[in-house]
Amino acid sequence: MSINPKIEEAIRIILEEIGEDVNRQGLKKTPQRVAKMLLNELLYGYKMDVDEVINNAIFDENYDEMVIVKDIDFYSLCEHHLLPFFGVVHIAYIPNGKIIGLSKIPRIVEIYTRRLQVQERLTTEIAQILWEKLNPKGVAVIIEAIHLCTVMRGIKKVKNKMITSSLLGLFKSDPRTRAELLQLIKK
Repeated sequence: MSINPKIEEAIRIILEEIGEDVNRQGLKKTPQRVAKMLLNELLYGYKMDVDEVINNAIFDENYDEMVIVKDIDFYSLCEHHLLPFFGVVHIAYIPNGKIIGLSKIPRIVEIYTRRLQVQERLTTEIAQILWEKLNPKGVAVIIEAIHLCTVMRGIKKVKNKMITSSLLGLFKSDPRTRAELLQLIKK
């Protein structure tokens, strides 16, 4: 049974156009495998809804110190070359009467990383949704990633890493808060 005939046909055409025999043993089911992988694994974030993922796991709590979840592993696909980029996301927020269930933060990361992305937009999207849903005093998202488009093609530099940040509220306006965040993330 076909998972998505249009995607399968597109993959079949690509394979034929690069000179492959789509009927040889190793490639016969590749269009189906790739379609399934794209829809069910690499790009399933398009099917996810933030409110369903959060599932009412925002709680009233009189806690007003920094909350940090660091080293959240991720991978995504660069929208420019359809090559993977991967790394870690560090997220911090300063509650303003509301906290979110710990497991929800990595799940929110999954929603946005499992879409075609650029790292800059990914960073901002995660920060904005937490800002919107929690109404905190501050949100910070820092992403460190290696992009295979710079490793495998183009400049072919294996060790370069891209770091992006989105700072909102106190993390943007208060240098001491920002410095504390950076010190805690380094530990």
